Amino acid sequence: MPSKDFVTAGGLIYLSGMGPPDARGDIAAQTRSVIERARAALAASGSSLEQVVAVMVYLKSAADFQAMNGAYGTFWRSDPPTRTTIVTDLATPGAVVEMSMIAVPAGAERTVIHPADWLRSPSPYSYGIRSGNTVFLSGLVSRSGRDNSVVAGDVQAQTKVIMQSAGEILKAAGLTHSNIVSARIYLPEVASFQPMNEAYRPYFPTAPPARATVQAALAGTQHAVEITFVASSARRDVISDGSPANPNLSTGIRSGSRIYLSGALGNTAETRGDVAAQTRATLARLRSALAAAACSPADVVDALIYVTDLNSLRDVDRELRAFFGGHAPARTNVRAGLMAADALVEIMMTAVKP
Repeated sequence: MPSKDFVTAGGLIYLSGMGPPDARGDIAAQTRSVIERARAALAASGSSLEQVVAVMVYLKSAADFQAMNGAYGTFWRSDPPTRTTIVTDLATPGAVVEMSMIAVPAGAERTVIHPADWLRSPSPYSYGIRSGNTVFLSGLVSRSGRDNSVVAGDVQAQTKVIMQSAGEILKAAGLTHSNIVSARIYLPEVASFQPMNEAYRPYFPTAPPARATVQAALAGTQHAVEITFVASSARRDVISDGSPANPNLSTGIRSGSRIYLSGALGNTAETRGDVAAQTRATLARLRSALAAAACSPADVVDALIYVTDLNSLRDVDRELRAFFGGHAPARTNVRAGLMAADALVEIMMTAVKP
């Protein structure tokens, strides 16, 4: 499927997932290469690295985490963007790191959010960044912001620590959990899914945010879950496509001009084992969700494609081309395990409609 290096819409700049142009060299060299590639795309969009608000890092190996940090940190000496890092196989042949980013245009607000009694992160990222009515949070794990110590426990205990930490960051921004519009959850073990849900649900008694949950390794093996959030002070409306209510997520959330859609699946008895059929069914669900928000595929600005097998991307691409036609959103491909055992693809989208 055609995709653009960047898409500008609704006051944000979405950069597609990028690997190094030349997938040679060690992790430090590839990290620098990816960020320089992003720098060029941002310059073409009228922005810069200094205006990046959120970064997603995909590592081939957890052993590269500290070396990646060392190279990454040289690009943001102060007030780095929020960041989430997971470990997975990569779509770029030979790559050991890929990244996607969100930035704001030159001159737009970019304010670091940091609870007053927290230490700075031990890695080069800010816990929260606000631009206008939107607040981006870094991927949070079970760690105390006050002393950077790991908080041990099972996945339920760790989820509660994460949700409490998110609440403190949001409070520093004048928001609460009820302002969260989108969540991405990463679990090293699929068996943790339901216990995590039990700890997560009480924080959203009504209208939970849009969400996708996938299986992926984390940079720290002591962690059982990592969650990243987007929140907004704008009016927050639930998008329903008529599907039965899910206590863990909403089909979509509209906040201002942005529409955040949950990760959708297309696994049924009829589509079992057929990634193309599952992709068509997934996209049909997303089309219905977009229509419920008075949107169309042409309004999609960012697409996150989770596949269980990177070799299936050719079939997924064919269905995406039919769905988007001549439109090309920013796009990131991620190999991940899915929570439904027979699911082969999950797609999460963001659209913008003034």
